[in-house]
Amino acid sequence: MVNQKGQAQKIMKQAEEEVVKLTIEPPEQIMDPLTELLGRAQRAYADYISAQKEVARAYKEREQQVEKAYKEVEAQANKAWDKAVGQALAIREKAIQQAEETSKKASGKATEVYQESVDKASKVRKETLSQAWKVCKDTTEQAWEIFQGEKVSKQG
Repeated sequence: MVNQKGQAQKIMKQAEEEVVKLTIEPPEQIMDPLTELLGRAQRAYADYISAQKEVARAYKEREQQVEKAYKEVEAQANKAWDKAVGQALAIREKAIQQAEETSKKASGKATEVYQESVDKASKVRKETLSQAWKVCKDTTEQAWEIFQGEKVSKQG
């Protein structure tokens, strides 16, 4: 029994030495769960910051694309406006030219009608005056004839 007791003491002593050894030098394989969690949190935060920067770049790129599209639309609108204004100006000039030509033709026609009317009126006036003169002359001659005839009858 003494032998067994000595062996038991010997095993206990070895176990105590191992416990002391374990408490003094923790094994390298065992990782503190808090350290691991903190590391994961740091990596997650770094990923978040990286994603945030990527989103900012994407927004900036989108903004540039929208601005470029706007400038293209603006250039097209300006080009279309310039073309429309040019066409409108050409149509205006043509309309003014046609109106001036029409006005000249109308003025010429009005002058022609006026001249014809004046000529007709002059002809009618001349004929009327000629007829009136003839009537006046004939009446005067008749009056002289009557006057002379009466004078002649009174004398004879």
